[in-house]
Amino acid sequence: MAGSSFSDFTGELHQSQKQLSIQERLFTPDNLAKVQKDRQFVSDVINGLMVDLQEKNSFQSLFSAVEEQRKKKAQLLDIINREEEGRLRIKALQKELLDIHKQKTEECVRLEELVAYLRDQVQDIRVRSNRQGKFVNSCAEQLVCQGLKVNSQKEKELEDEVGILQERTEEEKNVHNELETFLKRQHANLQEKLQFWIQRYEKDMEKKEQEITALQNKRNVSQARIQELSKKCRDMQEVIIEDRTEKEHLRAQLEKEQKERDAATKIQAWWRGTLVRKGLGSPKKDKSKSKGGKKGKKKKK
Repeated sequence: MAGSSFSDFTGELHQSQKQLSIQERLFTPDNLAKVQKDRQFVSDVINGLMVDLQEKNSFQSLFSAVEEQRKKKAQLLDIINREEEGRLRIKALQKELLDIHKQKTEECVRLEELVAYLRDQVQDIRVRSNRQGKFVNSCAEQLVCQGLKVNSQKEKELEDEVGILQERTEEEKNVHNELETFLKRQHANLQEKLQFWIQRYEKDMEKKEQEITALQNKRNVSQARIQELSKKCRDMQEVIIEDRTEKEHLRAQLEKEQKERDAATKIQAWWRGTLVRKGLGSPKKDKSKSKGGKKGKKKKK
């Protein structure tokens, strides 16, 4: 692979030498500079290759140089393509600019026609305005004359009214001065009354404070008395409650005894009735005695 690359390189080198021999026929400064640059590049590549062969026994420097030249060519082609695209874009923009220029020219023509039309309209308006101005001036002069007459009459009326107002103003000033004097007197009287009432208020407040202090003392005494009476009342309530409890106990006991007596009476009556029904007792004697007693009573009658 290295031999084939070297043969390719030698072939390219021979071709470049042929091209250099052809280009040497052209003695322009640019061609000479390019030839000199290419010779220098070939010389550098050969020197690097010789060093690489002697030291490393490889063609790496040659491959690197060839690859670098390929990259440069690719970059150059990219630049050329970009320039071509730029030229096409410039042509398109120039065409678009021409179209825009054409449109603007047509629009300018249309605007010039519109301006001419508007100038004619302005001229007509000026003529009409002049006519109307003359008419308005004549009307204004008449109105001014009438206004002057009316204003002179109103001015006279206003002067009369001003005189009346001045008289009223003088009267108002006099009334104001008299009212001010009266109010000052009233203010002085009110100040005196205010001082009097302030002093009286202070005296009354001092008196009322003394009364309040006395009432507070009485209130404290009354509260102490009320507390004492409350204590006595509670004691009496306790005594009353105890008395009521005792009376309730006695009443319950009396009711119990009464119930027992009633029960005993009922039992005795039941027992007597039983004896009478069975004839075991002495109720007959009692009956005979009762009958004899009744007869004796009848005889006495």
